[in-house]
Amino acid sequence: MNCIRGLQYIVIVNFLAHAYLSFEQPEALTGNMISDFVKGKKKYDYSPGIQAGINLHRAIDAFTDDHPVTKAARNIFKPVYGLYSAAFMDVAYDHFLGKELARNGTESFHAFTRNVYRQLDAFIPVFPERFGSMYPYMKQQDWLYNYQFMWGIANSFEGLTRRAAYISDSRPALRLFEENYTALASWYGEFFPSLKIFSLETFHRVLKEAKI
Repeated sequence: MNCIRGLQYIVIVNFLAHAYLSFEQPEALTGNMISDFVKGKKKYDYSPGIQAGINLHRAIDAFTDDHPVTKAARNIFKPVYGLYSAAFMDVAYDHFLGKELARNGTESFHAFTRNVYRQLDAFIPVFPERFGSMYPYMKQQDWLYNYQFMWGIANSFEGLTRRAAYISDSRPALRLFEENYTALASWYGEFFPSLKIFSLETFHRVLKEAKI
């Protein structure tokens, strides 16, 4: 959920969590997904519903960054990746969320991801340029669904290092992820229920503020 403030990191990496925590509201989903590509006063170029999603995204990021479980879990990646450990931890959270959603049934998970893309398709004309150039690949390759697989995580780690400044090798991240898989899964199980409760409360608040 982290954009790594102050570093040249140009893309959020945990799209699945932000999609899931939009609670199937199309404008909130759109704002939640594009938030890291919308800077400063550009937020006000969007509809109140999309602004609500942007605000939801930023609240999710802040809650995640400040949570003691996340701070502890990031230490797995921190010796190698420093501040970028936050982004690698976000990918890890998406993996375990994907595994959880898949346990509810492959078809229901596929239905969820297809619905996300269907809702986002309606807002393609207002996508920020960088998100708009990425979105066709996300949809075609179904990134949201593939976070559950180890090869999907490997691809996400590789994409993260490709787009980030100062780091270039994702292989240590994948090794650390595999070696600490049980601990990371446990941290996810401890953290994510509280994030979902917080996100739902925030979702209702930002929609009320937007008068939706």
